[in-house]
Amino acid sequence: MLEDRLLVRRCKQGRGDAMCRIYEKYKGYLLTLARALLGDRAAAEDVVHDVFVSFAGSVQTFTLTGSLRGYLSTCVRNLVRDRIRARRHEAENLDSAVSIASASGNPQQQAIETEEITRLRAAMSQLPYEQREAVVLRLKGAMKFREIARLQNVSVGAVQARYRYGLDKLRSMLNSEVTK
Repeated sequence: MLEDRLLVRRCKQGRGDAMCRIYEKYKGYLLTLARALLGDRAAAEDVVHDVFVSFAGSVQTFTLTGSLRGYLSTCVRNLVRDRIRARRHEAENLDSAVSIASASGNPQQQAIETEEITRLRAAMSQLPYEQREAVVLRLKGAMKFREIARLQNVSVGAVQARYRYGLDKLRSMLNSEVTK
């Protein structure tokens, strides 16, 4: 946290190396978060890029009151919500199938993993956004319920319920597909 305050101060002084350090420090985490919420790597990269461009443009008037990671996470989350709303208006599919490379190099294992990820993404896209967001922020973002509650502007109990209901729905959807 102290390092972040120092980096923000250096950014305000026009030091480009400080902005690069902030970017390097948080880009992986923010990409993981955005990709989990969007289900699309390219869109996630665009979101993170846009967040950092916006942050760089407003750094002179920016005041860090909490954690920089939390602030940037909120920015990503809000921009993702905007993109999802725009997609709904365009009637585009929320998630797209993504092929993955398996560490084993076994084509059969790779096909199984790709199918499982595709099923999981499809199931995630069927969750209400608030539940999906709670699940992703908790599991992928490693955020505490209290932090998620602050981001979503609801009580901790509401976040815990969204998380639990989201996981229950995912289990139900994925288990029903297995028995078909």
